[in-house]
Amino acid sequence: MQQQEISAFEQALGHRFQRPELLEQALTHSSHAHESEARDQQGSADNEQLEFLGDAVLGFVTSQTLFERFPHFQEGELSKMRAHLVSARHLVRIANQLDIGRYLLLGKGEEKSGGRSKSALLVDALEAVLAAMYLDAGIEAPRRFIVQQILEPELQRLQSEGEGGLPVTDHKSALQEYLQGAGRPQPLYTVVKEQGPEHNKLFTVEVRVRPSQNGDADYFTRGEGPTKKRAEQRAAQLALAELHAREAPSRGTDQG
Repeated sequence: MQQQEISAFEQALGHRFQRPELLEQALTHSSHAHESEARDQQGSADNEQLEFLGDAVLGFVTSQTLFERFPHFQEGELSKMRAHLVSARHLVRIANQLDIGRYLLLGKGEEKSGGRSKSALLVDALEAVLAAMYLDAGIEAPRRFIVQQILEPELQRLQSEGEGGLPVTDHKSALQEYLQGAGRPQPLYTVVKEQGPEHNKLFTVEVRVRPSQNGDADYFTRGEGPTKKRAEQRAAQLALAELHAREAPSRGTDQG
């Protein structure tokens, strides 16, 4: 790779390599390495081992981020979110945004067959680049990139669009924190209805917000979902919206 190309890619990554040979290896497909080896009879490193390490780095940072951000989610919900965030379908979008195909070192055959636009090659190279960043500067370098460019934008998109039923907003935690701040008791959740066959259940959960010492009213809302946890999240979301709505008139009075 030319220095100008390396600098452009480093800028996109937000990391300047102390060992640029790591970045070059991360972008070297096995087809190019094999051709180089045939020419000079020396082993030329490709990105396959780096891909293996980068997959682990991505999985660790994603798991830790979700664990810290959604402390009340169960293992199954966290696993579902992680599977989406590290999926090839999502990662190929990141690779395309980086224009990573432009920088790949490919063999002639792979070049002719359109290797620069193959999703599998792009995702493999992205994971290898994460490993190269880790080996070059420790975990914080790939962590920043993963959180800022792979995780955060997608979590925000999912939250705004509600795609696929992924639980990207922890409404139960938000309701709990709101009530704590208002000096009110914690909410009570109760399953009031369960219907449908085992493979297609629909749960209805009631959340009751109890009165505070200053006489705030006791009331409840209900939410539905395919699991008890999702129904609880929906009920908490509706309860929080109701609390905010009740606050609005008093705020207007105070301001007047």
